[in-house]
Amino acid sequence: MTNQMVSKVEEKVLILERVFNAPRELVFQAFSQAEHLKHWWGPRGWTLPVCHVDFRIGGVWHYCMKCEDKNQGDYYGMESWGKGVYREIVVPEKIVYVDYFSDAEGNVAENMPETNITLTFIETDSGTKVINRAEYATAEGLQQVLDMGMLQGITDTWNRLVEHLESIQKNG
Repeated sequence: MTNQMVSKVEEKVLILERVFNAPRELVFQAFSQAEHLKHWWGPRGWTLPVCHVDFRIGGVWHYCMKCEDKNQGDYYGMESWGKGVYREIVVPEKIVYVDYFSDAEGNVAENMPETNITLTFIETDSGTKVINRAEYATAEGLQQVLDMGMLQGITDTWNRLVEHLESIQKNG
């Protein structure tokens, strides 16, 4: 079985699916706890020097991804700030949040599209299937982030999650 990500675009919605070879509770924790997120969130070559998670309805996840890889040229040293506001949490089945581009103070970047994200965690015979449903206000907003390379970034990010889950289970 390959654990490749499946993606599909339906107008203004991007749906990503992938099976992770780990128990559902662990995968859920990886998406909801700063000590996990710091190890895998962001594309390869990027770190998460800032990661504040207030994991409750109305709580905020504020983070900074920073490119530490000199081979990434102009991206080297770049920071990308993000902010999520949790709308619904059902442990260990579902996380719903609104995702924003932001600045270091947490102010929303008005020129960038916000995303309504629903993460669903489903137990399977081989682990946990994660379905990430990202809905944008417009198809143009979705296209804007796709044009920025978001799909490659999330593929890298989820590959790093696979490695993180493997290392936890091996060393756990």
